[in-house]
Amino acid sequence: MKNMFLVAVMALSSSVAMAQNDPTIMTINGQPISRSEFEYSYNKNNADGVIDKKTVDEYVGLFVNYKLKVAAAVDARLDTLTSFKKEFAQYRDQQIRPSLVLDSDIEAEARKVYENTKKNIGERGLILPAHIFLHLNQNADEKEQNRAKIRIDSIYTALKNGADFSDLASRLSQDHGSARNGGKLPWIGPGQTFKEFEDKAYALKTGEMSEPFLSPVGYHIILMKDRKQLEPFDSLRNNIVSFIEARNVRDAIADRKLEEMVKQSGGRYTKEDLLELRADSMQAKDQDLKNLIREYHDGLLLYEISNRTVWEKAANDTEALASFFKKNKKKYVWQTPRFKGMAYHVKDAKDVKAVQACVRKLKFDEWGDALRKTFNNDSVIRIRVEKGLFKKGDNALIDREVFGKDTTVTSLKDYPIDATYGKILKKGPEDYTDVKGLVIADYQDYLEKLWVEELRRKYKVEVDENVVKTVNNHN
Repeated sequence: MKNMFLVAVMALSSSVAMAQNDPTIMTINGQPISRSEFEYSYNKNNADGVIDKKTVDEYVGLFVNYKLKVAAAVDARLDTLTSFKKEFAQYRDQQIRPSLVLDSDIEAEARKVYENTKKNIGERGLILPAHIFLHLNQNADEKEQNRAKIRIDSIYTALKNGADFSDLASRLSQDHGSARNGGKLPWIGPGQTFKEFEDKAYALKTGEMSEPFLSPVGYHIILMKDRKQLEPFDSLRNNIVSFIEARNVRDAIADRKLEEMVKQSGGRYTKEDLLELRADSMQAKDQDLKNLIREYHDGLLLYEISNRTVWEKAANDTEALASFFKKNKKKYVWQTPRFKGMAYHVKDAKDVKAVQACVRKLKFDEWGDALRKTFNNDSVIRIRVEKGLFKKGDNALIDREVFGKDTTVTSLKDYPIDATYGKILKKGPEDYTDVKGLVIADYQDYLEKLWVEELRRKYKVEVDENVVKTVNNHN
């Protein structure tokens, strides 16, 4: 019974198994890598439109490095983390769940929607009303009620005397959505609106107009534009299917099928078990799907191991960044001076020196907090500040006051007094924080290089050059 159930699960896959000669192109840490996996990655990363295309030989080295990092992540057991398993399963299931839903399932759901709609509409059919609406609050006092009643009666009198319904609706109706269309509402069926509105509307024949009446939201006058019975299923099918797709009914169908399969298994399998079995079955028959899911699996591991080994360390190890900067300081020398400081704007002339006094003894990266707490700590904003490293052309005020450039400075509204404070760095940055982004990026590259060299020493790599020569050329 168990084997028959597994066969039924796997038989749901619509893919056709394809026998394929797929030799091993390389072995990383004892794990064979197929030519098809390499081709999938190479072709995806060297498609039309890619600027820095690689030859197959050039890509082999990059791919080996990628697989070495994945091997390191597996050795670190990152694939056993609950967070990894959960995220990977979610992605895999996004690829697998749609296969549970057949065209016949959507067709059956569409017919179900149609039959329920037809039953709800019944013999009364559908109506196409137009209305003129005057809003009235439920707690309106007698004076407001009388005013609204007088106005709706005057509109009704005008209509009875030959006024154009569409014209009055567009000018006077307070249902602004339908007013733009001359008061015309969409097709509606029983149970879709207030009972008072429905009863009045369904009592009208095509072309008839109601007297003013009150609903829970205000006064209406209805003109019946048209009536009809629900069209046959075939003429509405496409609209119903679109309705189903927009409401993500496919997911509900997939869940329903999985629940049925769990019951059929006698509780031996969970939904997660069934999705994993189905994924294995589909990947065995669809190489592209297998490669896609493997790519995501390895990509998650690569992100996590890279973050731990390179990115977080490069971003957060301030001592290492300072040391790296010191050893490579010549790399960050600039050709033109920079101004390390701020351009600021104040309301009161006394604040010009107060700002300078506030930050004079502080580290540069502490200026911002100190200025906010001292000058902008309440509802009154006393200063406006632009802080950073500036070269000529970056800031008009600094160009004029620091670099002596003849330029026009436009003062900020309500902050008429302009000033600058800081110092000129002629040869280059004082420390790594002056060029932090560049230093972090370079230090990441440095750590990455060391890491790959270590992985190359740690794990055995074997590449079959004869198979490499057949990449994309084995027909």
